[in-house]
Amino acid sequence: MKFMTPFLIAALPVAAVAQSQSGHAPPSGAPLPKTTEVMVILTAKQGVTRQQIMAIMPSEIRETVKLYLDGKIRQWYSRGDGNGVVFMIDAKNEVEARAVIEALPLSKEHLMDHEYIPVGPLMPLAGLMGAGAQQ
Repeated sequence: MKFMTPFLIAALPVAAVAQSQSGHAPPSGAPLPKTTEVMVILTAKQGVTRQQIMAIMPSEIRETVKLYLDGKIRQWYSRGDGNGVVFMIDAKNEVEARAVIEALPLSKEHLMDHEYIPVGPLMPLAGLMGAGAQQ
């Protein structure tokens, strides 16, 4: 196992780049990752003021906490640039994630832009397992 650690560390960036080639179809025969979560990036729409957002924020926080406690929001982060939040939604596809996000007060008021990115296991790592190791 000691010899595998440096190999895995070296292979991860290459595997991540190979998987993240957005807009490109996977090579023929390459398995598509199973979506296990959907990352949602939320930012205020152009022209929306801080005051508009803060007026809705108490109800937004309550509804977001409910979703977290129900297991629908697995993780939540503030963007490092201060321009919104990122949620990891427990969803099998973008449609399920949209249903969760669009029920939130800021979304109902059409104050936020949303970007949905389905994510799943890093598929190139399966190649490191060798034939017969996958079940």
